[in-house]
Amino acid sequence: MVNAQAMLLDHLGIDELLCVAGGSMGGMQVLQWAASYPERVHTALPIATAARHSAQNIAFHEVGRQAVMADPDWQGGHYLQAGVTPHRGLAVARMAAHITYMSDQALHRKFGRRLQNRALPTFGFDADFQVESYLRYQGESFVQRFDPNSYLYVTRAMDYFDLAEDYGGVLANAFRGSKTRFCLVSFTSDWLFPTEDSRTVVHALNASGASVSFAEIESDKGHDAFLLEEPELSAIARGFLDSAARAAGLPPARNR
Repeated sequence: MVNAQAMLLDHLGIDELLCVAGGSMGGMQVLQWAASYPERVHTALPIATAARHSAQNIAFHEVGRQAVMADPDWQGGHYLQAGVTPHRGLAVARMAAHITYMSDQALHRKFGRRLQNRALPTFGFDADFQVESYLRYQGESFVQRFDPNSYLYVTRAMDYFDLAEDYGGVLANAFRGSKTRFCLVSFTSDWLFPTEDSRTVVHALNASGASVSFAEIESDKGHDAFLLEEPELSAIARGFLDSAARAAGLPPARNR
């Protein structure tokens, strides 16, 4: 993915990047950019990410992939030729994944055990609880904008990503001699990419002699926090980018 991005930038005539930023899988790509093209990346801002997936994350992804492939409409991946789409399987995969993006606190705050548009439970299998209705909505809306086979390949790409593996199993070697400045950010309630994952990268950067700063933001929004309104994240990103701009002799971002 990063090599393809680099080729696009070559085609566009862009030699250097002031900052490469991203969260989750985007954060993995930030780390890969800094490792593969350090001379092109002035600063890197990996958010809520890791240098490799945990066994738990791989397990959640496998549940999602199996849901897609178990849908009869998947047709062994040839659903377009068959004129169908495995919407049901992809919706279930999205529902399972979406749970991992949120924290228990966020789910409790947003839904608790409140019923959805009814005073009493039906004691059936309709979406009695608000959280059930919310997950069904997430699944149904997702299938309108995402291709099932793409879901399989994207999740598999995240599973296989292990930056240290390409550097003798030593993560610090990926950043040895790098002039890139790094700022890593994690969130206290993110159990999909916990702070421990970011600290592992920070330790590797310190061991390689790279310039690195790190912030753990107090939030109960889970992994979703990097996609939601988080004033502290905005302030950190703005300060880091303005500092990068000054170092490159450019005006601050707010003045451009």
